[in-house]
Amino acid sequence: MKQYLDFLRNILDKGSKKDDRTGVGTISTFGYQMRFDLSEGFPLLTTKKVFLRGIIHELLWFIRGETNIRPLVLENVKIWNDWPYKKYTESSEYKGETMEEFIEKIKEDEEFAKVWGELGPVYGYEWRHFEGQDCFIDQLQWVINEIKTNPNSRRLIVNSWQAAYVDRMALPPCHMAFQFYVNNGKLSCQLYQRSADAFLGVPFNIASYSLLTMMIAKICGLEPGEFVHSFGDCHIYSNHLEQIELQLSREPKPLPKMIIHGDQKNIEDFKFEDFELVGYDPHPAIKGAVAV
Repeated sequence: MKQYLDFLRNILDKGSKKDDRTGVGTISTFGYQMRFDLSEGFPLLTTKKVFLRGIIHELLWFIRGETNIRPLVLENVKIWNDWPYKKYTESSEYKGETMEEFIEKIKEDEEFAKVWGELGPVYGYEWRHFEGQDCFIDQLQWVINEIKTNPNSRRLIVNSWQAAYVDRMALPPCHMAFQFYVNNGKLSCQLYQRSADAFLGVPFNIASYSLLTMMIAKICGLEPGEFVHSFGDCHIYSNHLEQIELQLSREPKPLPKMIIHGDQKNIEDFKFEDFELVGYDPHPAIKGAVAV
């Protein structure tokens, strides 16, 4: 995926040192766009191994409108663990538990999980239950219906940024709005990401929204077109610089192919077992700490 490596180089070449909310520090630049033709293969990074199982479980979790980490924890998906654990350690209930002990409590104690595993009205909630003054909108289902019945619409948008609820969210949406576009029997998607952790987050986001585009194309009787990824604040954390240099030293390999099995008619019909990745031969994984 040359597009991603060019993205990293752009941050290093044009970015500047910038403080951030986490206190880790970044090299940051503003504004960028990548395009991926989904007919050329599934855009899963090959310059390091990416945790696809976690991406799929998280995407299905978004689609179900869920906001508690327990379903992910039960699948051993750790993507969202850091934020509720941090909140717990700052509370009067904290008894010195390690992250591992906290997660075990989330697994074993549903009542504990209801309180301490809840993230607030994050992505899935806003996709499926965006609230107005006296109503709520299932944005995801609405946009699917529009793609089927009014494909030339320029309003095929799902918005995760609910300004009234940002303070209630464990993490305000980074990938905050996406728009679909139908042309010549193909479905394309453009994502706007206000804040982009180039090393850890962006590879997940590329794969997740590409897969979502493929899923919606399938149930709408369309072929996947392009995934267009547009950014605001693009940054590399200062504790990821060695990992980035290692990745840039590696030669990209051919993209794998994603096969979606089954005859799904609705977005809720997809299951984890429906997805098969073929021909994925990445370079080894590269670890990096998440900035909370």
